[in-house]
Amino acid sequence: MVQLGQFPPARHVLAHISDTHLLGGGRKLYGAVDIEPPLVRALEQLHRSNLPIEAIVFTGDLADLAEPDAYARLKGIVEPAAERIGAKIVWVMGNHDERPAYSAGLFGVESTDPQDRVELVNGLRIISLDSTVPGYHHGDLVESQLEWLRGVLAEPAPDGTILALHHPPLPSPVEIMAILELQNMQRLADVVRGTDVRAILAGHLHHAMSGMFAGIPVSVAAATCYTIDPSAPAGSLLGVDGAQSVNLVHVYDDQILHSVVPVNETVAVSGFPDSVLDRLAELTHEQRIEAFSNKRSTFNLAEMESSGAAE
Repeated sequence: MVQLGQFPPARHVLAHISDTHLLGGGRKLYGAVDIEPPLVRALEQLHRSNLPIEAIVFTGDLADLAEPDAYARLKGIVEPAAERIGAKIVWVMGNHDERPAYSAGLFGVESTDPQDRVELVNGLRIISLDSTVPGYHHGDLVESQLEWLRGVLAEPAPDGTILALHHPPLPSPVEIMAILELQNMQRLADVVRGTDVRAILAGHLHHAMSGMFAGIPVSVAAATCYTIDPSAPAGSLLGVDGAQSVNLVHVYDDQILHSVVPVNETVAVSGFPDSVLDRLAELTHEQRIEAFSNKRSTFNLAEMESSGAAE
């Protein structure tokens, strides 16, 4: 791989998907939203990217009604795709999931215990933390979970830790969602502050968002089923069948990048073919700057852009 800029390739690449809300029998959500095609399309895009994705992290609300067939359908879609990509799967509980059906459907053992797990991915630790409250839609963590998390984080991982949970430890710009937020956030902050947790991944809100919590960046992925419009009139809650997306997470030695990837059907209008990268590989760094950065460059960008769009 040719290093075109100042940074080497990311040490780890993850995909972050949230709120699939699958229903048994392939039923449409609210009788109107066809929820499986966007998920299938997202996984196809990730495969087509040829990125070295090591894990796909699903941050909750995997099933809408916790139906066993919904989890079976989810596995049937995701597992073959993850195998093609070469990525591990990290499942996280959401408030629409229920522990007995979730644990039985995805892990083969029915349980009512909090679904907290640890996955080590080539030196990067991913912690799946169950922020659900049985019978409710808001989030919280019991003391035994916090003690467990404190014990796990007592020993740093080689490349640090990514914490994944459903309820974001952030305020929501959609006022009514405050009812469903993660409660007692300060208790979690006391556990993760100063540890090797480098990023927190979450879902729940159905729109992309980012912030900081206890000095740690938080990235919220939108949804593949439907999204919530944060620009809707204050006091309202507007869900729309559009703007579905997933996130890519690039982990570098000293920083982490979160990129939003739309999964709606689009039309290519520009781009460069692989031959451009092949030509760039033959140039020195200074020649690349001169070719691509200089507005008066004689490098034939127009011809390449045309051929790239045609592909």
